[in-house]
Amino acid sequence: MQLNTLAPVAGEKKTRKRVGRGIGSGIGKTCGRGHKGQRSRSGGFVKIGFEGGQMPLQRRLPKVGFSSRIGRVTSQVTLAELNKLAETEISLNVLKQHNLVEKNIKHVKVIRSGKITRAVHLVGIKATQGAKTAIEAVQGSVGG
Repeated sequence: MQLNTLAPVAGEKKTRKRVGRGIGSGIGKTCGRGHKGQRSRSGGFVKIGFEGGQMPLQRRLPKVGFSSRIGRVTSQVTLAELNKLAETEISLNVLKQHNLVEKNIKHVKVIRSGKITRAVHLVGIKATQGAKTAIEAVQGSVGG
């Protein structure tokens, strides 16, 4: 291979459009911009979504949905999942160690789904009313 034989791959380089170079070029006179109007003039452009003064589509449609910022760092755990743990004192760190909640989670709530057969003590974790009665029925405690 010689330096003087190096060339770009076929189709890689596209030749630029030389506008305003006479009738024979196909893009002379108006240079492909057509006649008159905002887009034919230098500096003439409209913002994306502009519809000539008509209310734009993105403003005509209603706003939909909401993403809670607290919801992103909140998770839930079931009684059945707590029953599988070996520890009796359960905190947020214990749940993270056993991969029951993700690392970025800051708030956890226990929900009543499944059964719990042994006493557990929740520390810094909330529980629904049904989960609280189920935990206290097996001599466990919530909060503390």
